[in-house]
Amino acid sequence: MRIALFTETFLPKVDGIVTRLSHTVDHLQRMGDQVMVFSPDGGLREYKGAKICGIPGFPLPLYPELKLALPRPSIRQILEDFNPDLIHIVNPAVLGLGGLYYAKSLDVPLVASYHTHLPKYLEHYGLGMLEGMLWELLKALHNQAQINLCTSTAMQEALTSHGIERVEVWQKGVDTELFRPELASQAVRSHLSQGHPESPILLYVGRLSAEKEIDRIKPVLEAIPNARLALVGDGPYRQDLEKHFEGTATHFVGYLTGEDLGAAFASADAFIFPSRTETLGLVLLEAMAAGCPVIAANAGGIPDIVTDGVNGYLFDPDDEQGAIAATHRLLENQIEREVLRRNARLEAEKWGWAAATRQLQDFYQSVLAAGVMPSAA
Repeated sequence: MRIALFTETFLPKVDGIVTRLSHTVDHLQRMGDQVMVFSPDGGLREYKGAKICGIPGFPLPLYPELKLALPRPSIRQILEDFNPDLIHIVNPAVLGLGGLYYAKSLDVPLVASYHTHLPKYLEHYGLGMLEGMLWELLKALHNQAQINLCTSTAMQEALTSHGIERVEVWQKGVDTELFRPELASQAVRSHLSQGHPESPILLYVGRLSAEKEIDRIKPVLEAIPNARLALVGDGPYRQDLEKHFEGTATHFVGYLTGEDLGAAFASADAFIFPSRTETLGLVLLEAMAAGCPVIAANAGGIPDIVTDGVNGYLFDPDDEQGAIAATHRLLENQIEREVLRRNARLEAEKWGWAAATRQLQDFYQSVLAAGVMPSAA
């Protein structure tokens, strides 16, 4: 198959969507497919044999790390030369609309996938009154695709309940070779804790942005005086968080990648994740692969990954004491913590990227077999 992938974010940016897409492109190419990626220009022209067509963009005002790239007329000729069997638009917003347009005008089957729960993000940026309008826009856009993929059963239910049709779950995946318990080390614990490796280390990995609700970790830290918090990542909310956590044992580590990131997961005592807006929470699966017990909000797609009391702990996000109680329980019972570590790793081992990509290929083949584009909703 020849697949044209339109995405609003790609390498060298680091986030869960880019992780999924980069592994997917790699495995599609390995399996004999040809992929062309259309994304905001990040300086790359090729990845794992796939050509990258970078489109000049400008920073999103509310989130400067993201770029908005406007579709250009030159895309049509590039697409015609590539002659794709189908077009896959990822989190379609601006560039994705170009993918939709060219799928229609070139009569190429269309696949769409939903990875970021944008309607729920709005309330964290003071725009909650626009949620209904955004759902209508998403419905109008996604219902022009022959299949809509999402990353958890919770998101499948949310999309379907808002009138989006033909929704299927694209299974999760994780790199179990990179993220593994053997990478744990005292040196990394010392780095994460700023020289206090003997203290309980709580870890967060991900974007430092308002919708991640990282500020909700502070009461946990205050309730366990000897605990240390390591925040791995960066984002538009970093300065606010630095002020919020001022005076606490919090280390803003910055970005980590590769085995450095794997070692951070493996070396921490608990991975804490308060976000209520996750479509899946890929980072949780990475933590579990590294044998790091997870404490997470019982919301969104997270229950698809974490089974409370088996491979991690879930807490009621509306209960201010929930995360505190779960963290106390985890840190105070070493035997139970070790059981959670083993079970977390066993769960992650079920979800390799090769299997997730084969499932995606099956979705693609079903679209090609159908052959007829649906009418717009």
